[in-house]
Amino acid sequence: MVENRLFKEFIAEYNLLLEVRMAEIVSQMSASSLLKDSMLYSLKAGGKRIRPLLMFLTIKAFGQDPKKGLDVAAAIEMIHTYSLIHDDLPSMDDDDLRRGKATNHKVFGEAAAILAGDALLTLSFKLIADMSGEIPATTKLELISELSKAAGAEGMVEGQSADIQGEGKELSLNELEYIHTYKTGKLLMFSVLSGAILAGADFHEKEKLGKFAHHLGLAFQIRDDILDLEGTEELIGKPVGSDTVNNKSTYPALLTMDGAKKALEDHIRLANEALLSTGLETSMLEEMTELVARRLH
Repeated sequence: MVENRLFKEFIAEYNLLLEVRMAEIVSQMSASSLLKDSMLYSLKAGGKRIRPLLMFLTIKAFGQDPKKGLDVAAAIEMIHTYSLIHDDLPSMDDDDLRRGKATNHKVFGEAAAILAGDALLTLSFKLIADMSGEIPATTKLELISELSKAAGAEGMVEGQSADIQGEGKELSLNELEYIHTYKTGKLLMFSVLSGAILAGADFHEKEKLGKFAHHLGLAFQIRDDILDLEGTEELIGKPVGSDTVNNKSTYPALLTMDGAKKALEDHIRLANEALLSTGLETSMLEEMTELVARRLH
């Protein structure tokens, strides 16, 4: 399939651009080797890079050059990586493996891991503020404002807080969706929104793309919960059933496995309907949606 080949080539090209840029940014910092090594260890641990790729693909949907968002993509991935470093800490999820490798604190110690996460978080905002080219100051300000909401107490941090408070409790479906809308969905939504902002989207385009991102974020998490039970440690890079061990409510636990799979299909359908309503060239965003629905890790 030609479209699939073009999609795969796009993913490979922009993942490489992102990897090179992130390594360049951290390597050029005036910081200790320990701190930079700890930051790079987690940045280079791999992963699907779904969030920055969504930003690139959104810009492309508007018929513009995705490269204009390279530093925003790096900022998004750095915030995502910081959140993983902190989530893995003994005071949070206490995980030993992440993406098939020892977690950051297991390699560098808890203090270095915390500081590496802090450094990645703060660096992300500097990257957007320092973007060169023809990006207006008002656009940078909007991106920084939206990112702070998506990553902070009105977004990802609130989701993690609610997740911790929900451990060991039987949550309702609404409570579970609240956690994932904030913990996973808000940063994923910013990834799409940032691409729209850089492309000069109007209010209605942002609204429709936000609806797409909302349903994609929930689909992503439902698939994650399914993989926690049906995947293998080799593929998902962490122990199978870790959510059960940590007494976390999941979609399969609340809906049954069949119910969770139906919910996944429903959110994928709604995501695609929202994309169609934009009138943009969204074929590659549709491929990314399919990738989220069928991913094996």
